[in-house]
Amino acid sequence: MSKLKGKVAFIGIGEVPTGRFPETAAIYHAIESAKLAIRDAGINKDEIDYVLPCAALFSPAFNTELVTCRIVEELGLKNVKKNCQIFAGGSSSTCATEIAASLINSGAASTILFVHADRLGTGVSLQGGIDLFAQAGISAEWEVPFGQHYSSIAAMCTMRYKYETGCTDEQMAAVCVSNRKWAELNPNAFFRKPLTMEEVMGSKMLSTPLRAKMSNMLFDGGCAFIITSAERARAITEKPVYLLGEGGVVTHFVFSQEPDVARFGWARAGKAAFEMAGLTPKDMDIAEIYDSYPIYQIIGFEELGFAERGQAGEMFLKGDTWPGGKIPTTTNGGMLSQGHTGAGGACALMVETVRQLMGKAGDRQVKNAKFAVETAVGGTYMDAQVTILGTEIP
Repeated sequence: MSKLKGKVAFIGIGEVPTGRFPETAAIYHAIESAKLAIRDAGINKDEIDYVLPCAALFSPAFNTELVTCRIVEELGLKNVKKNCQIFAGGSSSTCATEIAASLINSGAASTILFVHADRLGTGVSLQGGIDLFAQAGISAEWEVPFGQHYSSIAAMCTMRYKYETGCTDEQMAAVCVSNRKWAELNPNAFFRKPLTMEEVMGSKMLSTPLRAKMSNMLFDGGCAFIITSAERARAITEKPVYLLGEGGVVTHFVFSQEPDVARFGWARAGKAAFEMAGLTPKDMDIAEIYDSYPIYQIIGFEELGFAERGQAGEMFLKGDTWPGGKIPTTTNGGMLSQGHTGAGGACALMVETVRQLMGKAGDRQVKNAKFAVETAVGGTYMDAQVTILGTEIP
């Protein structure tokens, strides 16, 4: 994997607003995101020779259309050699980035378009969305019959982490407030109204100690990015964003088989990514940490080295992760405030990482950002994926 350091770069990104759009077809979210990415890259669409669509969860029929080249046809792409779906749940964008880098570095591809779109806000009923995430990635044999679901899993992780570290519910709530601070500045986020600690702590208990405003909500949305060789990127754009480091580890399928539900594989994955990049957490200007629930953001933050064990909550509480803080974190608002679009949660975070490093984040732009780390995880937190990007190659 170290052979890929600095060999490829992101040259364009696109994203549509996250929300509920009952009259908008899913293909619109995909095509509009792709068009925005192509425009952002400043390339001719026919320079794209590989398309990697991510899976859509709301509709098997629409997902089959993605598999069978609808994006290629809708965009009118004339030189695509292959259309191949990439899906690893919340880790899809990270997997797609590494696969794209390998294809480009091997000479099998030149310019790769990745696209995600889903309609979990309006393409399924409220109960349908609940049922989907009560079973997706959860063992039908060992967990579903006993009532296991994503909120109960997050609650168990939270309880174990609290027991080990002394972290408080208020510190967990502070993650939600921190993310909302960023979402207030993000025109593509669904939740942009300021959020207070009192509102989080006063919201309905879902699964002790997890409260309603500590949970994500399902929405429609889409995003896309384009990757090419580093050499070509430098000729195309003034500020290419290079892939510098990647680290990953798969730890389980059945949640009960996870060796450590208060740590997961983040330290191991992070170590590999930082070593490949030749950088350390202190070099990072931004930490884009996956956040389906507050506990995962806190664990990832600590295990990657941005805080000592048990200290991340206090950093979120006192504003170190807010706009203007010491280590800007999850700067699009994350799944807790931008919204949960299936695999798109981490896809949007990857797009945001590139956006920040390109200097295109508008009111929430982190000044002089040069290096950033992004994390992703799929299923019942089955893996830990860490990506390091930068505007220069150390």
